[in-house]
Amino acid sequence: MPPFPGAPPTALTVPESQSAPQLADEELDGLVASLCDTRVGGTYWAARPELPGSEYSLIRVAGDRARDEATGAAAAATALVWAESGSDATITGDCDPWHLLQGAAEVIVDAGDELALIAALAGVPLRCVGEGAFASLAGGGRSALRDAVRRHVVSGWRYVDPFTRTDMHVREAIALCCFWRQLTISNCDITAAVGFAFWKRPTVEPLLWNGATRVPFVSGSRSFSPADTVAMWKSRTSSSLLGALERSGARLIEVEDGFIRSSGLGADCVPPLSILVDRRGIYFDPSRPSELEDLLQNGSFAPETVARARELRGQIVASGVTKYAASPDSAPDRPGPTRTLLVPGQVEDDRSVVSGGGEVRTNLELLRRVREAAPEAYIFYKPHPDVEAGHRPGSVPDEKILSLADEIIRSGSISSIMAVVDEVHVNTSLAGFEALLRGKQVVTYGVPFYAGWGLTRELGPVPSRRTASRTLDELVAAALLIYPRYLDPVTRLPCPAEVLIDRLATGALDRSSGIVVTFRRLQGRVNRVMSGLWTR
Repeated sequence: MPPFPGAPPTALTVPESQSAPQLADEELDGLVASLCDTRVGGTYWAARPELPGSEYSLIRVAGDRARDEATGAAAAATALVWAESGSDATITGDCDPWHLLQGAAEVIVDAGDELALIAALAGVPLRCVGEGAFASLAGGGRSALRDAVRRHVVSGWRYVDPFTRTDMHVREAIALCCFWRQLTISNCDITAAVGFAFWKRPTVEPLLWNGATRVPFVSGSRSFSPADTVAMWKSRTSSSLLGALERSGARLIEVEDGFIRSSGLGADCVPPLSILVDRRGIYFDPSRPSELEDLLQNGSFAPETVARARELRGQIVASGVTKYAASPDSAPDRPGPTRTLLVPGQVEDDRSVVSGGGEVRTNLELLRRVREAAPEAYIFYKPHPDVEAGHRPGSVPDEKILSLADEIIRSGSISSIMAVVDEVHVNTSLAGFEALLRGKQVVTYGVPFYAGWGLTRELGPVPSRRTASRTLDELVAAALLIYPRYLDPVTRLPCPAEVLIDRLATGALDRSSGIVVTFRRLQGRVNRVMSGLWTR
């Protein structure tokens, strides 16, 4: 298991004295193929140093024998020696063995070194030195490899899911390691991170970790070059630093809150438990494609991924989870048979409103347009939580709201309100996506990421490049399974979406408020009082 920053040591396996069930040769061959395809085993998350330009012999032999073996290596023109830190070998310290093997013509290794098993899995010619557990792999063929996998990967071990602490099959363990490998590899080129508040960093760092070095968060000024790749929380990056980054030619990666975020408000400095990392654009800016839009326009979704998305959607709806966790609050009364609409307010200076709101820039304007479109409907208006908390702009006096809406809903989760409405009308709010999950009709006045795929009625200027038709479960697969990254608040490990949804649904979080959160909530109360005095 990778040593993710902030995660306490956790074992993926425990010794098992009882004899493991015997696997047929076909099953063992499947495990061999899976290990080779996913490239997990050894320190698969670790450093990936530059390799020789030509084929080489990869040598890891204890003591002074490494030099002798390097001198005698005849299969390749170059000898690449990988030994423990402190020696004068070419490579020292933890490395990704699969990376080191990719250009190797042969591997020379102590017979008891697990690198022999990884080399055999990778199909690299192997020479074992001395006696040891893997000596039979040198020239042993498929039968010897099956036996080694049975003995060292299957037998004698019980695999334990780190999130549930229940048993899991070795195939599931391989898949989980593959998930972590893909995450660390995706971060390999990040050289700096800017715009990240100190209270976000503990939960963001594991999701941006490259497996070898800590994320270099930058608070002040520093020089950048075209060789840099910078992860950026753009809305919290100063204009001067942003200008310097753009002039430097550095590659910029946008990072934002995920769609299932936390058990509290970001405006209250509650750290995010999911983030979105986008190298093309960002999901809420329709002026250019994002990775999410590219997934929806051009991606293909395997049947098992769509099925998983369908199950996740059911889990979310049943638990009542929304962006800010779950709430047991009861729903408001439905006003008889009248067509009933929900209009969620937004933060008016939010980047999604500024970039994707089109002509609608205020909550009052959104309400006006909804009332014009549905003059006979009963309209619920729910202010945005950050606005209600007193931290962000978007507050509208009650009398102005009630001149257009029929009722203001301040308490209760948005999922409970959706249970009693027929339609949800939004500018760019994530509430529209949450309404789609719950089978509601959605009308969009701006250009949210979920508009333009055949699932909503659009009154805003959806980009003409969005031509694909998507099912709801394909939208869920892209937006909740593939695009975001999640952190389990219990183990502090990067996790699949289902784990975080379960934590939020069951309340298995530390709900104690730190000094920063407490101060921000007090500040919000003061802001609300002052705002109320000002508008009178």
